[in-house]
Amino acid sequence: MSSQDIPEENLPEAQGDGHGSVEPTKDNPFADPGLPPHEHRIQDIDERAAKRSERVVAMLFTVSMLATIGFIASYVTIDAHKSVYIFPLGHISALNFALGTTLGVALFCIGAGAVHWARTLMSDVEIASERHPIEAEPEVKAQVLADFADGARESQFGRRKLIRNTMFGALALVPLSGVVLLRDLGPLPEKKLRTTAWKKGLKLVNMNTNEPLRASDIAVGSLTFAKPEGLEEHDEDFQKEIAKAALMLVRIQPDNIKDKQELEWSHEGVVAYSKICTHVGCPISLYEQQTHHVLCPCHQSTFDLSDGARVIFGPAGHALPQLHIAADAEGYLVAQGDFAEPVGPAFWERG
Repeated sequence: MSSQDIPEENLPEAQGDGHGSVEPTKDNPFADPGLPPHEHRIQDIDERAAKRSERVVAMLFTVSMLATIGFIASYVTIDAHKSVYIFPLGHISALNFALGTTLGVALFCIGAGAVHWARTLMSDVEIASERHPIEAEPEVKAQVLADFADGARESQFGRRKLIRNTMFGALALVPLSGVVLLRDLGPLPEKKLRTTAWKKGLKLVNMNTNEPLRASDIAVGSLTFAKPEGLEEHDEDFQKEIAKAALMLVRIQPDNIKDKQELEWSHEGVVAYSKICTHVGCPISLYEQQTHHVLCPCHQSTFDLSDGARVIFGPAGHALPQLHIAADAEGYLVAQGDFAEPVGPAFWERG
């Protein structure tokens, strides 16, 4: 609300040259000195200066758009392990430096453009407004809406199309930086949790000796851990793959195997089961020779390897998956395919 709109009886007595100002006197040293005379900016009186400011604001918004595109391009093209030397920071991640620089420029240019727009092109006329009750009168509400319309008009938002369009472009592109970062959540699992590295014909390799296994290498009552042929510890995805493909081998007298399918999928009494507990995925490592039971050390789930690895104690939800094995022409134990069901916790039973 401007001073001209304030009711006359509410205006202080004008004794000075300011807008409704009252000159301080000896009797009233705290009188309102009022507002100083308004000074017009160069952009208010020179359209060429206004155009220059418009171009500066548009340039800042355009730089913001280019920086956002640079952010996305850096994220896609720069190797996460690459480092560069930046004085005086030293050796730092090239990806982090590029992302920080481009996103910083994008956000700074939007802010700088908005500030420059407000300071040079939007109205800067001083307005005096008296305090009023929190609940506005209908006349005040109408005045506020009118002032808002005046502000929108004076901001020249509709007139300065170059600023408006470049601002919309900058604001539309900046959120893409956050969208692109969603890639760090990782790819969708698809069916990767349902399959392992085991395939038909892959040899069973001893985890300790890194040598292929024969049935004769496994004594009755012993426990041996195996991995798929070709899976090496120096492989980048070794931990991810072995977490699903880890295998334990136990040799049981064929007469002691109770489950028909287990007997058919074994070779000379050697049975192969997933080492991953079906409760929360802990590695199973404890074997009771006399009972043919294996025990998970985390929550004591117990499985009977002579009876299809069914659960006989503990919180595990289902039996350990068995790997169908056989011997090749050289006598080495080989897989006849992947596990018949996903290994580990029973996520797959729910969908």
